[in-house]
Amino acid sequence: MTSSQIKFTDETIQRIFGHEAAEDEDPLRLREYYFKSNVFEQVASELSLRVLVGHKGIGKSALFKVAMAEDEEANNLSIAIQPNDIADLGKGEGGFLELVRGWEKGLTEIITQKVFSSFGISGEGLSSQIKSFGGKTIDFLIQTFRGAKIGDIEIVNIDPARQQIRDQFLRKNKVNVYIDDLDRGWEGRKEDIRRISALLNAARDISNDNRGVNKGINFKISLRSDVYFAVRTSDESTDKIEGSVVWYTWSNHEILVLLIKRLETYRGLKIDEDALLKTPQIDLANYLFPIMDEKFRGAGLWDNAPMYRVLMSLIRKRPRDLVKLCSLAAKKAYQDKSSKIQTEHFRSIFEEYSRGRVQDTINEYRSELPDIQRLIMSMKPNVQERTAKAGYVYNTDSLLRKIKAAFGQGYFKFANGKVATERELAAFLYKINFLTARKDMQDETIVRKYFEESQYLLPDLPSNPTFGFDWEVHPAYRWALQPDTVNSILNSLRLSSDNS
Repeated sequence: MTSSQIKFTDETIQRIFGHEAAEDEDPLRLREYYFKSNVFEQVASELSLRVLVGHKGIGKSALFKVAMAEDEEANNLSIAIQPNDIADLGKGEGGFLELVRGWEKGLTEIITQKVFSSFGISGEGLSSQIKSFGGKTIDFLIQTFRGAKIGDIEIVNIDPARQQIRDQFLRKNKVNVYIDDLDRGWEGRKEDIRRISALLNAARDISNDNRGVNKGINFKISLRSDVYFAVRTSDESTDKIEGSVVWYTWSNHEILVLLIKRLETYRGLKIDEDALLKTPQIDLANYLFPIMDEKFRGAGLWDNAPMYRVLMSLIRKRPRDLVKLCSLAAKKAYQDKSSKIQTEHFRSIFEEYSRGRVQDTINEYRSELPDIQRLIMSMKPNVQERTAKAGYVYNTDSLLRKIKAAFGQGYFKFANGKVATERELAAFLYKINFLTARKDMQDETIVRKYFEESQYLLPDLPSNPTFGFDWEVHPAYRWALQPDTVNSILNSLRLSSDNS
């Protein structure tokens, strides 16, 4: 297919670049273009507990959706637990051990009910039967399915496809349990931390109670990175969970390969992911030429820069950012009746893209810091910084001064009522990826580090080593902060290096 054949309708745009939300994606198309990093294998392994940690938009839900589809294809028994299923668990007064026991009881019942429900059988009223097995859920399921009866309910006449899953379960004696979106409604309060911590401990205990030779319950749990970090640093009991944590990170190289796979599968072609991962980015860019300009034309430090470097510099190492950036530009190309996304199409949507990333961040973290919008907008360069062509890049001291200046409009309070210091706010901005750690290299490129890659490279303590890194407002936010001087951003912002 040549570029002249591409018409960037909304349907085509979604088919090429994918849906922003994995849960709304066509399952067949998702599996067709899905790029499996090493993280997928770590999470999909048959270990008893995997805690997938990463920012919103990084692909946690997509990974779970693909893993569950592969479970079904392999006739493995798996269930998904959503926030609504566990909304009433982990609440109320009581000690931590009591809280964990409440989670264990609740999760055990939910797992059993969902297993039976997946076979079209009501799992209600099973509490007493499960209790008689002393928490050995797997033993209860094995005995039930071997007996082919629950009380007076025959379970032999089930769908043939489910029959294969039942037979496979009786051979492997394992259930995969996926728990996603746990951080919905997170406010960072003490009770929020205790609730997540108790759930993680309960999942670990249930896995241990059901572990045996060729049997077990394998939990796959996803958490936002800042949520896990808050739980891990506030509750010493989670040290037993740390070995089960898988941090979901992407390199820009992997995200570029991801984009290429989406384009090539849309065109009906097959690719060798391993070969692409070994290919230099400058050569990978050849795959993009059918749909976008090779070079970024006519703008400051970006003039004649490879288009892939522009894209990689504007995303926060999250696939969803790339989907949004390319989709917005493709819509502009459609308006111009262009079969190729050109420089002017990208330039015309930078401010809209940036505003969207700011709003996403505010929506996502307002529950933790109610006045987050004021904090973010306070990072806009002032008149003096604009005159000196400074702003956006700070050492630790100047960053703290910049944040402290915002206190003139009032202090900031976290949702738990704690008044925030400038150091705590700096750490908060780093954890949500508004700030990145930045180091200027001798070849005049920039290496940027994100919270997921360096969780303890925080600007909140005087004694913290920064290893030569400064702090930078991520380029994705700058047009929203400084929409009146768009060209000055292009004149001052240096692009990321290929290996950052």
